Amino acid sequence: MRYNTNKEIIYISNIRVRFVETDPLGIVWHGNYIQYFEDGREAFGRHHGISYLDQKENGFATPIVKSMSNHKLPLHYGDIATVKTIYVDSPAAKMTFRYEIYNPQGALACTGETIQVFVHLESGELSYTIPQFFKEWKIKEGLLHE
Repeated sequence: MRYNTNKEIIYISNIRVRFVETDPLGIVWHGNYIQYFEDGREAFGRHHGISYLDQKENGFATPIVKSMSNHKLPLHYGDIATVKTIYVDSPAAKMTFRYEIYNPQGALACTGETIQVFVHLESGELSYTIPQFFKEWKIKEGLLHE
């Protein structure tokens, strides 16, 4: 099998900053950016056919084992922000996503990354090999060539 390491798979979605996500100054509390990453990842998964429900139907869950965020500019209550979710391919049995969140003016507000691993739903054990459904997805997306 050969990997196409040059291809980026991206999905762009929007979120609206809710009042509950802000501090008394009306700016987004830093911990909520992880939720925005999840919103972007879920939109990516639904669009590209690897949503959490698709994973569950194939007997897997993908818990996050690492997350990172880098805050550049604040978002404010009522902002409609753009979340750019980028799948980063790897030959390992994991999913890595990078994120760019832009404020309504188009300026970069936050960047981040999450890493998820495949766990068998039935046994709870870690999968050390790429699940067949995910391998098929990679082939369909042009990331993997037989």
